[in-house]
Order: sequence, then C-alpha cells, then structure tokens
Amino acid sequence: MSSSASAYAAFSTLLAEAALPVSPAELHGHLLGRVCGGAGFDENDWLAAASELLGGAPGERLQAALSGLLGMVQQEFAGQQVALVLMLPPDEFSLVERTAALGEWCQGFLAGFGLSGRTGEVSGEAREVLEDLAAIAQIQEPAEEGEEGENDFMEVTEYLRVAPLLLYGEYGRGSLPEPAPVVH
Repeated sequence: MSSSASAYAAFSTLLAEAALPVSPAELHGHLLGRVCGGAGFDENDWLAAASELLGGAPGERLQAALSGLLGMVQQEFAGQQVALVLMLPPDEFSLVERTAALGEWCQGFLAGFGLSGRTGEVSGEAREVLEDLAAIAQIQEPAEEGEEGENDFMEVTEYLRVAPLLLYGEYGRGSLPEPAPVVH
C-alpha cells in the first residue's frame, strides 16, 4: 500500500470514528489549498482551520494526525517536488468512488485557498488553474467505466499533482521557512 493510500485509510478511520462528515481527500485538499494560497505552515493556524472545517476541535488522535499531515506537506514543499502526492482512495476502490474523492479534494483545495488570507487579484494563469479545479470539483461520475475512464481519471490526477504548484509559486512561496545555512 502506498503512503498516500495508507494515509487515506488512516484518516478515513479517524474521521469515521469521530463521525465527521469530511473525507480525507477534502481535508488534504483544504490543507494544500491553504498552503498554496499563502497561509503557511503554522501548526496552530492549521489546527484552527481544521477545527473549523470539522465543525469542532478534533480529538487527540485526530489532532496528532492533522499535525503529522501538515509535517508531510511541509516536507513535500521543502523538497522542491515537481508533483504533489494527493490523498485519494487507492486503486482498489471503484472508479466512481475515486472520482468522487477527486471532486472532494478539489472542493477542499478551493475552500482552503479561498480562506488562506491571500489578498489581491490572481494572475491569468492562476485563474485558469482555479477554474479548472472548480470544474473538476463539480464532477459527478466518471464519463465511462473501464480503461478509458481509468485513463481520464489518471490524466486529471496527474494535472492536479502539478497545477497547484503554480499557485504555490505565486502565493505560497514565502510561507516556507528558509533552510538553515550550511556551515563548513
């Protein structure tokens, strides 16, 4: 099981135990939207935003998992990744379930980006990415089951692994702590 699949499973369990109506995909999208919008990596800010999204303060285990998720995302951005890892259901889930989660991820991203505290107009390229995310967020079901549907899903997923990095480059870059200088 991949790390994103195991993270998805772990968050599914924690959210279900707490009877919270938020999916792991939406939660992860929300965090990435905040980061790409410039909200930064402050743990207290993230936990406050997550509490608002969840409709109340998370329990101890969920709070620890949320902090861990923030750390994973921060490492991903600090590593100068060329693509993000999305927290989506693994391939064992039906295409319909994975497509729904993709839409939830986009909804979460757009909400997080919108609530990030970013001010001012967005560039033309950023607007295009946000419009694409809004269109994907409205997806109901895959156009077609089978190989063609799987290929379409993979194309959209690959786009979502890269497109938000444009937003991060424009609005979130200053939110990552500078690495400590290397002393020889």
